[in-house]
Amino acid sequence: MDVMDLINEGKIKRYFRARKKLNAPNIVCHITQRAAGKEPLFLEDDDYLQMLVLFKRVAKNLSLKVYAFCLMPNHVHLLLSPKRENLHEAMRELFSRYASRFNRKYERKGHLFGGRYRQAVCLDDTYLLTASLYIHLNPVRAGLARAPLDYRWSSCRLYTDRRVGQSFVDASFILGLLPEKKKERYGQLLQQGIALQLGEVLEQEDAIDDFREKLVSLYPSIFARVARMKKIIEHSGLELVGMDELEGLINEGKELPPLTRPEGKKAKKYLIEQLLARGYKREDIGKRLGISRKTVYNILKSPS
Repeated sequence: MDVMDLINEGKIKRYFRARKKLNAPNIVCHITQRAAGKEPLFLEDDDYLQMLVLFKRVAKNLSLKVYAFCLMPNHVHLLLSPKRENLHEAMRELFSRYASRFNRKYERKGHLFGGRYRQAVCLDDTYLLTASLYIHLNPVRAGLARAPLDYRWSSCRLYTDRRVGQSFVDASFILGLLPEKKKERYGQLLQQGIALQLGEVLEQEDAIDDFREKLVSLYPSIFARVARMKKIIEHSGLELVGMDELEGLINEGKELPPLTRPEGKKAKKYLIEQLLARGYKREDIGKRLGISRKTVYNILKSPS
């Protein structure tokens, strides 16, 4: 029996992705996919519309719960949760079908996307809220809109406009993390986010973590409340370590026994797996933990 069977049967409470993307029911993922090189993914409005049509169809046919999205000219952000163990199949269906259509339409050949999609598993509620805000702020950060609501190709309006009707995107899951006047509060957080310096998650692995820390410092009571909600844990059925706990473990790790001792290596391996689960590259993990990329690789190869 493999680890995914154990997760599905509820026999283990923790699981952190290392080399392979996590493909389990009900995990909440921030999916990013970009064009190959500097090629565009969308050239006209119809391209954006076709991607949304495909996304809605795939979500329905393959049982995806969609929470947020933003389609940028050369990359996409998707925040979603598979109801079944079929995330890989769903993303392959979405991106391959869109690429085939795009290539036929514009009479082009070759790969449209720059490799496999990236997955960051949302491990606690504060990260989930921040990821959603980050996704909706992308057009402003890229200079494509003055305000998130001005951008047509995102789910932002569902989060801030009371007049918006039903959609295949479920905004209530994330809005439910906020206190009363949820859409107004989400709008306030977006407005504050415009004034903050945001990194590019496709280039900077900890961009959303940095954004989260800035928001926590500005709205400590809101984010303390969100941290207590535990909606991710209830939804996924996995007892996952939150961001604050992980940061504490990393700081404590600076005082760990040396790697020459088994307990030191075991503790470092645990921290490495935690960071890998969040989408960090090995080079960035080494910098955070004060070790080389080769050491990270060797620790992961070592038996538990």
